[in-house]
Amino acid sequence: MYKIKIALLLLILAGFSLNNAIAQCPMCKTAVTSNLENDASNVGLGLNGGILYLLAAPYLLVGVLIFMWLRHKRLQQKSKIA
Repeated sequence: MYKIKIALLLLILAGFSLNNAIAQCPMCKTAVTSNLENDASNVGLGLNGGILYLLAAPYLLVGVLIFMWLRHKRLQQKSKIA
């Protein structure tokens, strides 16, 4: 029951953050178009780096959580055997 409550709480918190996530696309488009008018050539490199950073963060987080869960599970199995 405790895990279900935590999952629901995280789902609700994720729902509140959707407005900020949706607002990023128009902001990036505005930044790129305004910088292209000013003839700035480094905008694309910075934008691509930011996209890769944002893409990697959730995968790293999930990977660390899975690693910790598997490690905890393996330690529990070793303690049951001993």
